[in-house]
Amino acid sequence: MKLSEKNTDFFLNVYDVVRMIPKGRVTSYGAIAKYLGAPRSSRMVGWAMNAAHSLPDVPAHRVVNRIGLLTGKMHFSSPTRMEELLASEKIDVARDQVVDFYKYFWDPSNELAL
Repeated sequence: MKLSEKNTDFFLNVYDVVRMIPKGRVTSYGAIAKYLGAPRSSRMVGWAMNAAHSLPDVPAHRVVNRIGLLTGKMHFSSPTRMEELLASEKIDVARDQVVDFYKYFWDPSNELAL
């Protein structure tokens, strides 16, 4: 799939935000989309995350859905890799969902200044 220049710029902006998520914290596709001024583009943030696995400096494992589900886990090298990476940052996961999601939730709209 060839990305348009507009989509490429959006993906790069997503990656910039994801790089700022602190270790031991998670955010959602929708929170990133909202921060970037495109609140209806959470699916596009997901596409950006799916394309991020060749970028070692983009911690895609820290991006989950709006209730903490590991919906992107199938795009990692193994079905358990996303959970393993979160566990290495002391984030508990049970049944593919971040335990105490709001305790670990990082909202870029609150944490970053535009």
